[in-house]
Amino acid sequence: MTKRRPSGDGMVRKLKRGLWEGRVVIGHKKDGASIFKYAYAHTQKELGEKLRALDGAYHDRDLTEEMMLTLQTWLERWCRESLPLTMRASTAERCRAMIQNHIVPRLGQKRLADLTTDDIQKFCNELRKGGRLDGKEGGLSATMVLRVCNLLHRSLDAAVCARLIPTNPADGVQLPKRRRAQKQILNDGQLNTLLKAIEGDEDWHDFFYTELTTGLRRGEICALRWDDFDEAEGRLHVRRTLKKEDGALVCGDTKTYAGRRVILLPPSTAELLRERKRASFTEWIFPNPLRPEQPTNPTTAYENMKRILKRAGLPAIRFHDLRHTFATHALASGVDAKTLAGILGHTNASFTLDTYTHVTDDMKETASGIVGDFMEEIFGKELAPWQDARQGTA
Repeated sequence: MTKRRPSGDGMVRKLKRGLWEGRVVIGHKKDGASIFKYAYAHTQKELGEKLRALDGAYHDRDLTEEMMLTLQTWLERWCRESLPLTMRASTAERCRAMIQNHIVPRLGQKRLADLTTDDIQKFCNELRKGGRLDGKEGGLSATMVLRVCNLLHRSLDAAVCARLIPTNPADGVQLPKRRRAQKQILNDGQLNTLLKAIEGDEDWHDFFYTELTTGLRRGEICALRWDDFDEAEGRLHVRRTLKKEDGALVCGDTKTYAGRRVILLPPSTAELLRERKRASFTEWIFPNPLRPEQPTNPTTAYENMKRILKRAGLPAIRFHDLRHTFATHALASGVDAKTLAGILGHTNASFTLDTYTHVTDDMKETASGIVGDFMEEIFGKELAPWQDARQGTA
């Protein structure tokens, strides 16, 4: 390999117009020729400081001439070579759309070597103020800005690994804080109302009863086949999800690897499916009511949920809120987070706890009361005066 510091590296000279110019070697071309990074300053001392900073930034880095690629060219290559290996086709397609709609128009012509943290910060701010594509005034939501900027950060991490840039210029960018929308969950009374509302619905009772007792994602429950149901053990195998691609419904992989799971059904749900199977003449557990050879369309399931909710006078929640309702009641009833994470198909229990913080806070209060009762049983009356004193100073 060509020496890291060939002759001419670190050259310093004073230009005719009065500026000082210096350079450091930051990489090598395929033919071994050096790639230089130049710096300019009004004084030799100032230039020395800039060169030392450059030398530190590129220390132990040996970049290639591809660092002169534009960001657009790199993103096209990254999308082509990396995205199909790391995410589902539908997710990769959404990422490509974000790149083409938001990143390329504003930063696409910037060379990787010239892209700075200030450039990306300005880009982020512009999206927040005026990044909408529908012609309306205003910017993108904080959540959307985070998605776009995180995607850009990920692509630049890959550029660092490919030795195209020394460090990721997206590091240190101040991103907007995401405001998590409050989850809409049916309380005990509303849940009972919904169960009564579906009792007489021959087409949708079994579907929504199963949903409320398993918390399956909409695409997962619509994609269930009878070979996924273990009748003897009362278990349900979640193996696929139903989604729309190019206007057609197709079965694909679950959202994550943890999405492939086996759920032990509540006895009532298992018995419901056993009875349903006896009368079934299609491979789908929940077929399209009009075309039994096809699965239920997730959009149709959503529309019928809205119809049932409206008829029952219940809040107009999303389909995914049925999943939140199941998870909330499960945690509040004492199901531990790890078990619930397995039922829901979450990658780990910490995500489940973070998602349902409001429930775990209530559980902490309940636990505090249990501990208090337990301690009083142990210490008897001796604890009472201390409790009274504490309440008096509260």
